[in-house]
Amino acid sequence: MKHLKRLEEEVSAWPHISVYTHRFGGREFRFGSAEVGHVHEGGIVDIPFPRPVRDALLAEGLAEEHHWVPNSGWTTFHVRNEDDLKHAIWLMRLSYLRYAMKTAADAQGFLDRQSQELHLKPQFRSLLEPFLPMKATHILTEPLAM
Repeated sequence: MKHLKRLEEEVSAWPHISVYTHRFGGREFRFGSAEVGHVHEGGIVDIPFPRPVRDALLAEGLAEEHHWVPNSGWTTFHVRNEDDLKHAIWLMRLSYLRYAMKTAADAQGFLDRQSQELHLKPQFRSLLEPFLPMKATHILTEPLAM
């Protein structure tokens, strides 16, 4: 299916993404050791999200419950045409974003730019903000007592 090949070409070009054969068939995309999502023959795209993000995607009709593990953070989306391909890339990018923020030199700026590019609703942006790396909030001014 040409759409899945194009999806693989797009996602595999993102920084820090590696592609593997998925254990149940298809292709799997990882950011380091974390799975961003995978595709199966026939146009099925499975993507893991934190449960609140998954729930918001389902509520908005942007993804379906995963076909094998419906009570998890996993989602399923079917790619049948060009519009579906664009949406599948959007979903993969949303999954990728939470890992990429951890390695970005300017994580807040990266989230800002990606939010604009992806046209994220404030609800989705706020669900991703907890994945921003923690900043030092206290500066030690006295040596630690030994």
